[in-house]
Amino acid sequence: MAIKESSDELNPPVVAAPQARTTTDFVALAIATCGVGYLPLAPGTLGSLVGICLYLTLRAFLFSVFFQARFNANLLQIYYAIITLELLAILVVAIVGIWAATRTEKLSGKKDPGKVVIDEVAGQMMALTVIPMDVRSGWSILLAFLLFRFFDIVKPYPARRLEALEGGLGIMADDIVAGLYAAILLALILTAVWFI
Repeated sequence: MAIKESSDELNPPVVAAPQARTTTDFVALAIATCGVGYLPLAPGTLGSLVGICLYLTLRAFLFSVFFQARFNANLLQIYYAIITLELLAILVVAIVGIWAATRTEKLSGKKDPGKVVIDEVAGQMMALTVIPMDVRSGWSILLAFLLFRFFDIVKPYPARRLEALEGGLGIMADDIVAGLYAAILLALILTAVWFI
């Protein structure tokens, strides 16, 4: 039996003070949560909606740039240029998301914390790359949303396996794969509808 020293009562154990967050930590949290990750109800679904808003804003901006600049290009060339720039934007979101998710994971001390939704943003943007470039594409946007959420929840191969990767890479990779699956299935559905 250990004998308790009287000085132990006078000197309580020292608890390490929580480390103050830096500006970089707050930037990482803001990017990783996209402003909706802290909301208590369905943060992943809200992250997908942020992805839709971001994607549609990007597409509208690219349309205005290409059609106001009066490039000496046909519609097919403009279409490929817009898709290329959209894919580059998704790549940037994914790379920044890996950094932010890794940092947020370390700050929270949890693997793939629920407040991180930048992965849903990137995956949803990927699912939207195949939507038609016209104003009547509302139903295809809804379908892209539903398909992405389905594949994000089900996590078909190799998404679940990629989720086990370390840090932000694992957080982002499974949603990118879910977005690819959603994009492929949406492209098949749209093609079938056009030929029916």
